[in-house]
Amino acid sequence: MTHKQRIIQIHPDAPRKPAEGLACNGCGICCLAEPCPVGMLVSRRRRGACAALQWSQVQQRYLCGMLVAPLQTLGWQDGGRGRQAIARLMSRWASRLIAAGIGCDSSLEAERPDSETP
Repeated sequence: MTHKQRIIQIHPDAPRKPAEGLACNGCGICCLAEPCPVGMLVSRRRRGACAALQWSQVQQRYLCGMLVAPLQTLGWQDGGRGRQAIARLMSRWASRLIAAGIGCDSSLEAERPDSETP
C-alpha cells in the first residue's frame, strides 16, 4: 500500500498530533490538510487548509473560528443581541457538525522534515 505524502505548514509551537480517539489538542493537522464540511462552506473549497482555522498565540494551539468567533470568521460585523444569538447558534451548529469534544478522528501522520529531527 502506498502512502500519499503532502507538505503542510504547521505553526512551530503547535502541539503534536494526539493519537486517534484522544481529545483534540489543537494541533491543526486535520484542518491544515483539508477543510471539514463546515470548513468547505466557510472556505469555499474542498482542498487545502481551512480558512476558518485560527492560531491562538495565547493558547499556543489552533482553534476553529466557527466555534470561537463565527461572525468574525464569516466577515460579519459584531452587533447587538440578535447577532450574538446568531453567533451562539452558529457555534453550536459547527460544534455538532465537526463533533467537537468527541476526540481526534484524523488518521493523518505528521513527520518533521529531515533537517528538523528532534
